[in-house]
Amino acid sequence: MKTIEVVAAIIFDEQGRIFATQRGYGEWKDWWEFPGGKIEAGETPEQALKREIHEELDAEIEVGELLRTIDYDYPTFHLTLRCFKCKLSESHVTLLEHEAARWLPPGELHSVQWLPADEEIIEELKR
Repeated sequence: MKTIEVVAAIIFDEQGRIFATQRGYGEWKDWWEFPGGKIEAGETPEQALKREIHEELDAEIEVGELLRTIDYDYPTFHLTLRCFKCKLSESHVTLLEHEAARWLPPGELHSVQWLPADEEIIEELKR
């Protein structure tokens, strides 16, 4: 089974809310996820995350600690997902790939339908 390595930004604001994005394309269209994407050859996970956030949100982030690495088997591939605690360097974001975004308090994270791999960290973030 093919393995895909990706990174995700768990972006917190000053009120402790978490930034969630809704996919606008593909098999998982309309499902929610943490923004991020694939690690390219020669990149560190942190470099990949900064690049992906710039490409997806036209924004800059500060990448903090690695919160968790999730291994998840989708039907056609294995996903290794590194989730980093992040903060926006500025308040401006522009959705370039997603159809919607929300700032969710930890207690409201289950108000949207998360991608299966992202579900793995939701319970931890609610605490």
